[in-house]
Amino acid sequence: MEALYRIEGDQVLTGPLAAGPWDPTVQHGAAPASLVAWAAEQVPLERPMQVSRITIDLMRPVPVGPLEMKTEILRQGRKIQLIAIRLFAGAVEVVRASVLKVRVAEFKHSETAREEPFDLPAPESGRRPESSAKNHSGFLGRVSARQVKGDLAKPGPAAAWFSIESPIIDGVPTSALMRAAMAADFCNGVSAVVDFERWTFINADSTLSLIRMPIGDWILVDARTRAGASGAGIACARLADRQGYFACAAQTILLEPRRELR
Repeated sequence: MEALYRIEGDQVLTGPLAAGPWDPTVQHGAAPASLVAWAAEQVPLERPMQVSRITIDLMRPVPVGPLEMKTEILRQGRKIQLIAIRLFAGAVEVVRASVLKVRVAEFKHSETAREEPFDLPAPESGRRPESSAKNHSGFLGRVSARQVKGDLAKPGPAAAWFSIESPIIDGVPTSALMRAAMAADFCNGVSAVVDFERWTFINADSTLSLIRMPIGDWILVDARTRAGASGAGIACARLADRQGYFACAAQTILLEPRRELR
């Protein structure tokens, strides 16, 4: 498949482009994140609402293989809709997600309630990371990145634009929300605080909170990671499109020395 997924009812067929860089049989975390965003957008609404939060718990490694997707409306109200989205590999639950939608209305806020001005360069002004994603045959090989602050190859805060070149779902246009959910998974990679060659810093979850729906093909991740002495960390980011900041993302990080160094 040229797409990451093909949907057949509640069955999800996964193509090799969903694979992460370490194991061709395991999906990159950004791939199921975008799938969850798509599933949330398919749930019908009784009145105008927008996605306000997506929380994803990675219960197990997500295999590159057939999945079953189950969607349930947990609450349908006048002001919110709460959805549960779960992915199963056989009988094993591999992803559990919660999506909150809130009513859409027009309000005039004071200046103190507005996001600070967006001041980073556009993706056309960014530079490709030194470790080009084109070196990867799976998911990362289909993602374009442009650094605009810091250095993705060195520890510390950084910012980069991301866009995916392949369709995520066969025959379905990739929405800006799907792109944002995908980009949010890059928080820890953008802002690593330890040596990539000596440490792993995987995320066990991902939460994306939005003040508005994103626009366009490129999503900016302006990220910072903080690590504790116990091996736990938090990667946080502001997300922007060409119109400005629209969301915050956070991940719980588990830091460990690489196995070959133990």
